[in-house]
Amino acid sequence: MSAVEQTRYGTAPRHVLGMGRTDRPAPREGQVLVRVRAASVDRGTWHLMAGRPYPVRLVFGLRRPSFLNPGRNLAGVVEEVGQGVTDFRPGDEVYGIASGNGTFAEYAVAKQEKLDRKPTNVSFEQAAAVPVSAGTALEAVRDHARVQPGEEVLVIGASGGVGTFAVQIAHALGARVTGLASGAKLDAVRALGADGVLDHRRDEIPQGRFDAVIDIAGRRPLAQLRRVLTPHGRLVIVGGETGGRLCDGLGRQFRAALLSPFVGQTLGFFVSKERGADLRALTGLIEAGSVTPLVDRVFPLAETAAAVEYLIDGRATGKVVVTV
Repeated sequence: MSAVEQTRYGTAPRHVLGMGRTDRPAPREGQVLVRVRAASVDRGTWHLMAGRPYPVRLVFGLRRPSFLNPGRNLAGVVEEVGQGVTDFRPGDEVYGIASGNGTFAEYAVAKQEKLDRKPTNVSFEQAAAVPVSAGTALEAVRDHARVQPGEEVLVIGASGGVGTFAVQIAHALGARVTGLASGAKLDAVRALGADGVLDHRRDEIPQGRFDAVIDIAGRRPLAQLRRVLTPHGRLVIVGGETGGRLCDGLGRQFRAALLSPFVGQTLGFFVSKERGADLRALTGLIEAGSVTPLVDRVFPLAETAAAVEYLIDGRATGKVVVTV
């Protein structure tokens, strides 16, 4: 089969991601072989490709990556099922997260519990945009920020892959949502259901106003984030993205968690669990029309490196997708 291949770590996509031919994977017990129709790119794609921060390599290979390529999200059609699979059969349209990595390819395998049937009202490209980013947003908004109807919620990084989902999920939960993004992307954030938008280069964030702040890949100091919260507000830090080789912004997250027990506000971060139950919850939200994946641009498989570059350059509003 045709597949993107990565044989070494590196920060420049064109230098480490290339097209090749490899054997089609076979599903093991409890796994599903999917004929991939689309796969999406997220910040995690770059981290796996670059092997940064360096602790990533403890899991995915010290000297060279142990995976075919850094793709994880997929949408496609079931080709074959392994022993013990009861939820799917060949011909089913599905989406989800692959086992290991390697969704920038014609075929990929996934555990049956990490798949769900593709929502009927979205394309394969839209469905591929959902699993990791929307799952992270759901955990941030529902489980950690514990957003309630009528609350004021600020989403920092509202135009990104996770942020576009966070805005919609918070809105679906009945909150009043303010999205913080760059000026050129504010209309898109407003169209997602944000009640208000702020330009991160020009506008000042109102102090003491927000019951919950979802900070996605931000760099704002912890003290500044605390000032915009109510006295008992909740801060959820989803990313750091400082470019550091060892921690990549995790210092801010750890400081928040250490400070939280000593102040009235709840401050913290989390590591996404990527649960099948969350994927099914997202399917329900999508089919109900409460969440619609926002796809900025679609690249063919042969241009996967360009897709990753487009994302990390900060040009995307929403998700970047690769079609197979």
